[in-house]
Amino acid sequence: MKILLNQVSHTYDVEILHQLNLSLNGYKSVAIIGVSGSGKSTLIRLLSGLESPSSGLIKVNDMHVSDEYYRRRIGFVFQNHNLFPHLTLKENITLVLEKTRNMSRVDAQQTATHYLKMLHLDDQIDKLPKNVSGGQAQRASIARALSINPDLIFLDEPTSSLDPILTHEVLTAIEELKGLGKDFIFVTHVMSFVKDFADYVIFMDKGDIIEMGSPEILDYPKSDALKAFMQKVR
Repeated sequence: MKILLNQVSHTYDVEILHQLNLSLNGYKSVAIIGVSGSGKSTLIRLLSGLESPSSGLIKVNDMHVSDEYYRRRIGFVFQNHNLFPHLTLKENITLVLEKTRNMSRVDAQQTATHYLKMLHLDDQIDKLPKNVSGGQAQRASIARALSINPDLIFLDEPTSSLDPILTHEVLTAIEELKGLGKDFIFVTHVMSFVKDFADYVIFMDKGDIIEMGSPEILDYPKSDALKAFMQKVR
């Protein structure tokens, strides 16, 4: 995976990201960490093309993130599962495949069933989101992201609304996806998951990238900001 940020800034009412510069190549799983309000969720939304930067250039795998082809090659898992409440878990996936990938009903159903089984939801396929646990709903959201066969999957705090048991359930399911050959960019507050799953870590504070490197930076932080952060999250 290649990531290029050149003088990237982003403003809502105030400037959230401050002229970020970054050039990465060859990593499969990149974690973005930091305290609430550090800009990490904003950055992942810009990298995925969900939002456009106020200024600067963003390219992933040599493609501008605003390119339609790039957007068709990525999947996104949000903080909340964002499933349609009136559709079953399987229907939530088949609808996406039929409408955005022009799949036949039969092929869409087979694909949905395949990925729901992969996420250990065999017995929940025909249930509505309100009738499954939060962890199961989030796993169904991951299955939906996988169903379009993306090259790159974004995960924005996928366990932020879950209790510790359901958090473990979802993160274990994500770790099982490593063998699929996909690339991942993710935001999380669970440092044990970062150490297990990431091969590169970006630490942000107040809209700036403060430190980055292998997961070892979590054990041997150089900046005062990362030292303080790790003391709080251990």
